[in-house]
Amino acid sequence: MQALRLTEFGREPRLEEVPEPSPGLGEVVIEVGGAGACHSDLHLLYDLDPANFPWHIPYTLGHENAGWVHALGDGVTGWEIGQPVAVYGPWGCGRCARCAIGMENYCEDPASAPAPGGGGGLGLDGGMARLLRVPAARHLVALPDGLTPRQAAPLTDAGLTTYHAIARSRDRLTATSTAVVIGVGGLGHMAVQLLGATTAARVVAVDAKPAARQLATQLGASLAIEPGPDAATEIRAFAHGRGADVVLDLVGSSETMALAVASARTLGDVTVVGIAGGTAAFGFFSVPYEVSLQTTYWGSRPELVEVLELAARGVVGAHAEVFGLHEAPEVYRRLRAGEIIGRAVIDPSVR
Repeated sequence: MQALRLTEFGREPRLEEVPEPSPGLGEVVIEVGGAGACHSDLHLLYDLDPANFPWHIPYTLGHENAGWVHALGDGVTGWEIGQPVAVYGPWGCGRCARCAIGMENYCEDPASAPAPGGGGGLGLDGGMARLLRVPAARHLVALPDGLTPRQAAPLTDAGLTTYHAIARSRDRLTATSTAVVIGVGGLGHMAVQLLGATTAARVVAVDAKPAARQLATQLGASLAIEPGPDAATEIRAFAHGRGADVVLDLVGSSETMALAVASARTLGDVTVVGIAGGTAAFGFFSVPYEVSLQTTYWGSRPELVEVLELAARGVVGAHAEVFGLHEAPEVYRRLRAGEIIGRAVIDPSVR
């Protein structure tokens, strides 16, 4: 079968023929119905120092995956061939205290995980192929009625990651609060929707692209502005001069982190989700009093269940453009050029 592979650092991914996977003990193979193309893959392809790269290449890209159960390994029970499922992306050791409560994104024994800190599409073969082998049935989540694999795929990262970041600051997101989303891309456009669906806060979106700002307002943002020297002033004015209670930085550059801190209200949260590699000055006089600076990585399996349920009800959904597997290399070129608004989803059945 064909698969989109990371074969060499600093080079575009390419389609190659690979053997079809079969399930081993406790494993499941799914037929892929959707695999999201994530901007973080570009950092793996072009930005990370190969000397510090945590995984072996080559492997198949695609860490946002959903499809149908195709084959069950020995010992797997509770699943049926043809059942629609989403794949919980971070694959931990399955035994530590974090994994035991479904937070394999924060596995505390990564050396015992299949791919330390990763999963399918992040160190192991992912979903940009017709078939995907999942190493344990616990990574599957049954899709609720009314949600297709193509719709569900981007929710497994873009939806889950932003849902988790919002959930940890929910006590600050009241009817009198302001939340800021910096970067209205694959994750950011989900953050705007999830803030509207799960909190009473007003939302400000920040993005350099006019199309992204327009999408943000269509999805419920009260204000959409360009980044720049006046952005923090605009945010503070909108927030009655107080600043934002919660700022979600979906970019993570030094410039966006500086904007996040400058926009924050005292006692607020600044959460950096994007992995552009920036840093922020931290000291007694460099951030507002009692502002918390934190990072997050993905989310928990129980949170994924909640995100999928919200989507099945029609409350949130990925703004996605669908492509066939044969178009996947061009998708990553367009993603790198900033031409994808929302999310790109690869469906191997599209010809």
